[in-house]
Amino acid sequence: MANDISSVGFADTKRHYPILDGLRGVAALIVVAFHLFEAHAASRFVQIINHGYMAVDFFFVLSGFVIGYAYDDRWRTMSTTEFFKRRLIRLHPMIVVAMIIGALMFYFQASPIFPRIQETPVWLLLVVMVIGMTLIPVPLSLDIRGWTEMHPLDGPGWSLFYEYVGNILYALFVRKFSKRMLALCVFVAGGALVHYCVTGPTGDVIGGWALEPGQIRIGLTRLLYPFFAGLLLSRVVTVGHVRHAFLLCSVIIAIVLALPRFGGEHDLWMNGLYESLIIIFVFPLVVYLGASGQVKSGLSARICGFLGAISYPIYIIHYPFVYTYTAWVQDNKIPVAQGWPIALATLAGCVALAWICLTFYDVPVRRWLTERYMKKTGKATTTIGMKVAE
Repeated sequence: MANDISSVGFADTKRHYPILDGLRGVAALIVVAFHLFEAHAASRFVQIINHGYMAVDFFFVLSGFVIGYAYDDRWRTMSTTEFFKRRLIRLHPMIVVAMIIGALMFYFQASPIFPRIQETPVWLLLVVMVIGMTLIPVPLSLDIRGWTEMHPLDGPGWSLFYEYVGNILYALFVRKFSKRMLALCVFVAGGALVHYCVTGPTGDVIGGWALEPGQIRIGLTRLLYPFFAGLLLSRVVTVGHVRHAFLLCSVIIAIVLALPRFGGEHDLWMNGLYESLIIIFVFPLVVYLGASGQVKSGLSARICGFLGAISYPIYIIHYPFVYTYTAWVQDNKIPVAQGWPIALATLAGCVALAWICLTFYDVPVRRWLTERYMKKTGKATTTIGMKVAE
């Protein structure tokens, strides 16, 4: 089973939440589909799967919840250094391979919509690739694509950067907060989220991928409320017993991410209000429902296991293929009706590549890193707290 594959060598003594793994996979697949359809969109007002980008905010809620659940009660015996080792072992191997994939495909994406590709020498590409492997954001002077991304070889790297920011904040400060203090942080961060969504210039949470003040504000706004809310949820809520939780939560996620945009160019606040309410109320509710459900052996368990296993790999490796698809669509003016078979094949190829990377690269590398850097202390690392972020 895929769930077994993803956890080999990384066992944990706590109860696992397979439905949350499965929901992470559902959201990751929706992100890939959203990005492929985005290539055909004339503007942010007419996108198919219009709110698909909000899956990132759902990932942050999941991340806060599972990290709080997995680590809150371990700090008497776990050092900050050990925590960071655990998180690096879990997340970083796939970041390295994603940057390599992005570099290998870079020159095949040459297009007027990526104006800097053709003028980028190989040595500069390699410099950006190596920096990207560290997840350190590159400045605008190293934007070799022309989209102002902090990781121009693999755009979604920005959300992993903020995932690391959340992990650092948790380990150094937030883990010590009382429930009341954490609740205050959630309230303030929620207010900042609503304010930006409702009064901001776009009426949505799209953004966070560039190393410039406005985009950094968006990235932090998108991180702080979901991450803090998920962490608080792990501390204050006792999970219940919800039947058919995986199906119920999957339907909710699909609906809220696929609904058309609310309002228009002159009513931006309407969409902003919708998105802030979904992030503040619906996503934490979905995490609670998912944690309250159970899957037994059978089809549901296999689906959750597979989706959970590929969720992070497919999220972090899919965007180089989206760049390529987008260039093809834009250069040839391909409509959705003509492009969907290629989009579907791209999605299927990303799923297959994610499984290959997981099986033959990610799991073996994490196993080796665990044995090399963790098991000497007699402590196994954890799979709970995985993000695909997300």
